[in-house]
Amino acid sequence: MYQPYPPAGPDSVPPAQPAPPRPVVTAVRLMYAGAAVSAAEIIIGLATIGNLRSAIRSQFPHYTASQVHSAQVATLTFAAVAGLLAIGLWVWMAWANGAGKSWARIVASVLFGINTIDLLTLVARPYAITGLLLAILVWLIGLGAIVLLWQRESSAYYQARSGPRYGQPG
Repeated sequence: MYQPYPPAGPDSVPPAQPAPPRPVVTAVRLMYAGAAVSAAEIIIGLATIGNLRSAIRSQFPHYTASQVHSAQVATLTFAAVAGLLAIGLWVWMAWANGAGKSWARIVASVLFGINTIDLLTLVARPYAITGLLLAILVWLIGLGAIVLLWQRESSAYYQARSGPRYGQPG
């Protein structure tokens, strides 16, 4: 006899998904902190616009006032767009890793690598010291999150959340 729906009963209840272990919970909290610090970077960057002007003048002393202003606007625009994108990525990675999406810690690791390169190239660009200190803080938050996401306990969580793989007994 054909049954369009699975029968109700104890066998029809899907298995409960494991709760995230402490390292994943802490990594997710760090990711939300990374989003908050990225927001602070934008605000402080706008508030310390004079420091950026001084940094541009000292790195490019031959610039006219108009060129300094253009460089300042371009730097702040790029920083604001990149900062908003960073906030979105932090929140997205926090959600995805907290939900146990196995791809999320790989993406988070790649984004951390990109952030590392960005931090290393920051010293080649005009910057205010406050911006550099915040960039280092964001990098340290990312480092902490990545270390936690790749711990053995976290790996077991991601594996349990992804379920049995093709060709493996389930």
